[in-house]
Amino acid sequence: MSVESIYRWHGGELVALDYCDMTDTSIEVADSWLVTGGTSLALGLHRERFLGSMAPDDRAATNADDFWDASLALIPRADDWFPRVELQRRGESLLLVFRLRSSPARRNNLVEATWLDGDPRTVPRIKGPDLDTMTRIRTTVQSEGAAEAIILTDDGYVVEDSHSGLLWWRGDILCGPPATFDRVDSVTVRSVLALAAALGVETYEEAVTPPEIADTELWSLNALHGIRIVTRWIDGPSLAQLPGRLALWRARMDALRKPL
Repeated sequence: MSVESIYRWHGGELVALDYCDMTDTSIEVADSWLVTGGTSLALGLHRERFLGSMAPDDRAATNADDFWDASLALIPRADDWFPRVELQRRGESLLLVFRLRSSPARRNNLVEATWLDGDPRTVPRIKGPDLDTMTRIRTTVQSEGAAEAIILTDDGYVVEDSHSGLLWWRGDILCGPPATFDRVDSVTVRSVLALAAALGVETYEEAVTPPEIADTELWSLNALHGIRIVTRWIDGPSLAQLPGRLALWRARMDALRKPL
């Protein structure tokens, strides 16, 4: 059974809310990560991304650093959880909210579709403001049989999908979109690329259109699912898979998990 408890940061502590009225609020910054058996992957990077995405004055005024520590303390060290922290704005006021959520089901593969109705993102480098929009377009492509929607730049280059970063393999070279492209700084992508560097795996940045990814092994990466392989791209290029590679890299990533 799914569980969600909501807390508001007030007076230097997290206060449980029986009812959370989000009317007239907007999410300025958000972050989420998987906790399984009291362990998580690259939690320091999640903290860096969440707190670093705030304006310095907002971070100081809300005591966001203390909020982060208090949120971690509330996460149970047993079972699987997918907590989320949010900086919200209501009028001129800023609110910090912590959601303790049980983990949704996780998968290691998915089907993608291209989002063809223009770039829907408004603040592409910060996770939070576009979450509702990304959920909407994901829901739209689900009617086509896809789990996520691949976003293209205005010039038609692959940049990310609705809730994940993207990487692909050209032989033994691990490739991804240029760092100059506007997109969320995916913690999972950063972790995989750091692991590749440690293992001596060559990496490469390239701007590609969907047809130029044909016959590569395409990965979708986020904090909940880790690495997922794209098994089909609806009305897109054909894709490949090297047997055993996905399982090997998922195991490598799991080995990097650390206690909270």
